[in-house]
Amino acid sequence: MNTAIIVAAGSGQRFAGSQPKQFVPILGKPLIIHTLEKFESCPAIDEIVLVLSEAGRVEFEIINLKFEISKLRHVVTGGKTRAESVRNGLDSIELSAGDIVAIHDGARPFVYVDEISRTVEKASETGAACLVADVTDTIKEIDGAYISRTIDRNNLRRALTPQTFRYDILQKAFEGVDLIESITDECYLVEKLGVKIAFVEGSARNIKITRAEDLVLAEALIETYDRSGLSKISSE
Repeated sequence: MNTAIIVAAGSGQRFAGSQPKQFVPILGKPLIIHTLEKFESCPAIDEIVLVLSEAGRVEFEIINLKFEISKLRHVVTGGKTRAESVRNGLDSIELSAGDIVAIHDGARPFVYVDEISRTVEKASETGAACLVADVTDTIKEIDGAYISRTIDRNNLRRALTPQTFRYDILQKAFEGVDLIESITDECYLVEKLGVKIAFVEGSARNIKITRAEDLVLAEALIETYDRSGLSKISSE
């Protein structure tokens, strides 16, 4: 059994919109539905758990009447931090030790189905895997008010989602942890166990919708792929 936990319980303070960014329409379809449909289409995913705020759960009940996600098993209320929200999602499922859990940001609607499948497959082989993308900018390390050195970006990757883990590893990573704000992804917790995390190369197109201006890029991505005949951009 492979379960996807889609985390979309954040307040979206940087988005500065009139409604939570999870429900902002992108070409007529709510952002969260775009994301859920990728996992709905992925043969490597058997069930989906969606984590929302309490208010978000009410809004989702309304839109889900129009957009049916057949793999959706639970809609769970999130916590005060992302890590708490992930743990709430994890607590809602009962799996065997070797089953795979894929954690994905609800605001990343442009992940390819193939990327999900490859990351799940890699975690099945190794126990833990993270989808990543190249770092294209030159990275500088600073010391006080000055740049101290340039870091070799060939050895750097940006962490994307999904991040996938064997169920028993992820459970252990969350045991007895103070889920403070500084925990930004699950790999951090798994790294602290001493578990090696494999990486899977992904596309830079897998952006996270953070600010209102990101919607312009999101619409352009959808329209570009629609014009090229790839109306299901998740299928690559």
